[in-house]
Amino acid sequence: MFKDLWDQNEGTAVVVLLRHFGCPLCWELASALKDLKPTFDSAGVKLIAIGVGTPNKARILAERLPFPLDCLYADPHRKAYDALGLYYGLGRTFFNPTIAKVFSRSESFQKATKNYTISATPDWSSIFQQGGTFVFKGKELLYARKDEGTGDHAPLDEIIDICCKVPVA
Repeated sequence: MFKDLWDQNEGTAVVVLLRHFGCPLCWELASALKDLKPTFDSAGVKLIAIGVGTPNKARILAERLPFPLDCLYADPHRKAYDALGLYYGLGRTFFNPTIAKVFSRSESFQKATKNYTISATPDWSSIFQQGGTFVFKGKELLYARKDEGTGDHAPLDEIIDICCKVPVA
């Protein structure tokens, strides 16, 4: 159950819904999240990455990127995506102007996809799913951002500011 992934009383969690395990731009995002995991851990924040696809597809990303398997969850039927109202569609996947952001990240993209394989891609109907990023403290939603299109990820510095910085007194 989604609610069982972190402490619903006081725990803080960063929940990132990747488009799907075979999306190369999601491999880029997962790589950045992996690099930030020590920051999340030191702040007591649980990192949760969810992707569309089967557990076997998730394992491909975890092994080849690599990404910590204990932070990775499969949602083959897009139930979390539907519950959170994330965008879906051909236009957002291939024709949204936000995809232009990718060109400014070519170095991180190339690094993250050096072991990429298309075999992590789920069935064709799932490739049109968009992702999103959410920060929870217990049951309270602190941050919510739906990706407008492919490659349009939440700025990770915003996420760090919300959940990992000690407020100034």
